[in-house]
Amino acid sequence: MLHLRLIVPADRTDEVTSLLERTAGTAHLVVLPGVARDPAGDVVLCDVAREAGDELIGALRRLGVDRFGAITVNDVDLTLSARAERAEEAAPGEGADAVLWEELSEATHEESTFSVTYLAFLAVATMLAACGVMLDNAILIVGAMAVGPEFGPLAGISTALVQRAPRLVWRSLWALIGGFAAAMVLTAGFSWLMDLFGLFDEKMIEADRPNTSFVWQPDWLSFVVAFLAGIAGTLSLTSAKSGALIGVAISVTTVPAAANAAVAFSYSDYPQMSGSARQLAENLGGIVLAGTLTLIAQKTLWRAAQRRQRAQEPPAAARENAGDGPAG
Repeated sequence: MLHLRLIVPADRTDEVTSLLERTAGTAHLVVLPGVARDPAGDVVLCDVAREAGDELIGALRRLGVDRFGAITVNDVDLTLSARAERAEEAAPGEGADAVLWEELSEATHEESTFSVTYLAFLAVATMLAACGVMLDNAILIVGAMAVGPEFGPLAGISTALVQRAPRLVWRSLWALIGGFAAAMVLTAGFSWLMDLFGLFDEKMIEADRPNTSFVWQPDWLSFVVAFLAGIAGTLSLTSAKSGALIGVAISVTTVPAAANAAVAFSYSDYPQMSGSARQLAENLGGIVLAGTLTLIAQKTLWRAAQRRQRAQEPPAAARENAGDGPAG
């Protein structure tokens, strides 16, 4: 279930509550007249099944609640209520399959900002990966993958393409391309500094490195892994299972490839630099493609499931005669 807290101008409260009462999947409607001070108005509270949440939020925005008041949405981990159970049964579709597009857009917007913190995480991850490739240490490579924050902009690009939001596309591209470019420059400088202190040398980059040589030798399997990781990462965002993102992060060779390219450049090993750049491009492209196709598939399947369930529902009058009137 989702919990909605609305601040509504007093002259629009009846319209909003009427919408909530006739929306299948709502329960526990509470109206607190005149308690809101900034903005002034009434506070309306209700719970709604996740599968009905996106459509309801869209309807509230069309009523202008977000412009004249406020819409706040929180996940509810536990609700013990027979009314809530009936609301979830009445809502079309399954909650696990529902995508809250407003929530996804907001999350990817925040994660796609080129900020000092974002660049710091990406640069540190790339430097860790540089140590991993020079030492041929797979543990450091995995650690660097987990630290990297690049999935945020990648998900932002996919979301923006599906939602047709060009401004978010460019914002995400800037965070992705600008972030990697800056991190690679910093990592090249880090490599020169480590060489100055005798901690790195050219023999390390030219060694066989059986554990980490894959980062500059792209093949179709690399693309397949990136594609599958993109699907998993997108599903983890849309289903609010963010823990799965850790598995995605350590399965894709983005940060290690960027690190290897930077170190190879610092030692003028241009074949390795070129191979690493191709690996990086393949992985980034595979994730964006998979994320975009996954979101399109989710939107299409969700709409089809809603249509099927609504077609199977009895008319509203029949439900009311059976004692299953609209949840409120």
